Amino acid sequence: MADYFIGVDLGGTNVVTAILDQTGRLIDKISQPTQAEQGPQSLVERTSRSAESLIEKHSVSRSQLKAMGIGSPGPLSFAEGRIIASPNLPGFEQFPLRAEYSRRLQIPAVLDNDANVACWGEFWLGAGEDVTDMVLFTLGTGIGGGIVCQGELVHGSEDNAAELGHMIIVPDGRRCNCGQHGCLEAYASANQTANRAREALEQGRSSSLQAVWKNNGQVSSKDVFYHAQGGDALALEIVDGTAKALAQASINMRHITEPQKVVLTGGMIKAGDFLLHKVQRFFDEMIWTLKKESLEICLATLGGDAGCIGAAGLAFHVFQKQELPPVGT
Repeated sequence: MADYFIGVDLGGTNVVTAILDQTGRLIDKISQPTQAEQGPQSLVERTSRSAESLIEKHSVSRSQLKAMGIGSPGPLSFAEGRIIASPNLPGFEQFPLRAEYSRRLQIPAVLDNDANVACWGEFWLGAGEDVTDMVLFTLGTGIGGGIVCQGELVHGSEDNAAELGHMIIVPDGRRCNCGQHGCLEAYASANQTANRAREALEQGRSSSLQAVWKNNGQVSSKDVFYHAQGGDALALEIVDGTAKALAQASINMRHITEPQKVVLTGGMIKAGDFLLHKVQRFFDEMIWTLKKESLEICLATLGGDAGCIGAAGLAFHVFQKQELPPVGT
């Protein structure tokens, strides 16, 4: 008889509720608006109903339903199952999300950072399924991350390790939204890739992007990559800066946890091999020569399902280790 697991991927805009079996087969999912303004109890109620409808639809018995996993923006406490604060989820501060879901559905639950569960999804069933050590960079509005070391997610002493976007790569560099200066996120996120291009255009740099900026009043990272692929010198300079920053971060992680793979995910990987090959080239140029490094830098394979797959997969992993918290806690 198969075991089943619920995965919830909680985003600022949408929340996805999915049901998977222990092999990782995604049986079905439901996506709905998060509507965070209605408060955390409303979210738990609505998504729990979605989970119950999936259970009923696919004739899963309560004895077969073993646990659920939730991926949420942080910071949060993995150990306590509690959201500490979240800029995308106002009103969720100090909310015991794990316990509320567990009480509502009467199954054990685990809560982790959304980047961590995406990392676990790629590690379990995606680009990293053939390795024991992996690092994930999520390239979107900001940069998130996850670290798997010897088959386990790294949480750190206060459960908020792997904030990879906030490793400092340029001392006294660009100011980051986190308050630090010189963060990876301030150079290589989608927003900052676009911002660096805009700043150059404001300085009067010649570029085919000037027409985009004048027509739209802005440029996106997608615009920058498109014009770089077309051979525009400024766009290529900006993309090279993004790729070099990601390569530098990959080198740092190679020396810290020695992953076998660095996996890139998020909206910017739509640039595909054009970005990937640049990151790998800069990595190869900048890495030490004391020994040959075998790190593979690759693109994620699960797409938008990484979060719900990873959340369910993490619940399965904790279930296998027999470390699930009691129902209602």
